Amino acid sequence: MCVARITRFFLTLSADYVGQDESGNTYYRKKTPAGERRRVIYAGVPEASKVPAPWYGWLHYTDDLPPSEEAPKKRFWQKDHRPNLTGTSGAWRPPGHVLGGGKRQASGSDYQAWRPSSSKAPMS
Repeated sequence: MCVARITRFFLTLSADYVGQDESGNTYYRKKTPAGERRRVIYAGVPEASKVPAPWYGWLHYTDDLPPSEEAPKKRFWQKDHRPNLTGTSGAWRPPGHVLGGGKRQASGSDYQAWRPSSSKAPMS
């Protein structure tokens, strides 16, 4: 049996369900004598960048109420959450990148590479 399935099983038995985000990640809290423990069970591949900002704040004890109880106020300038795509086919590649075709723009004629002079400058 997979460790993730065992973890999910014991977490659902011992912790309280708090909510779920738009990516399908589920969040739990468990009261302990030392305080409260907050957990996330990822939907799919476990990747921390898949946690949206409001839930990240709750997981790290920045916010007392989870986003499922108090809807965060979204500003007009805020964009929807996107996970980190580095290392995937959806990652941004600059023009001329090897995986994007490898054809970069030719450098202009105003560029001249530096070359050290053969004679040493006198020390003063």
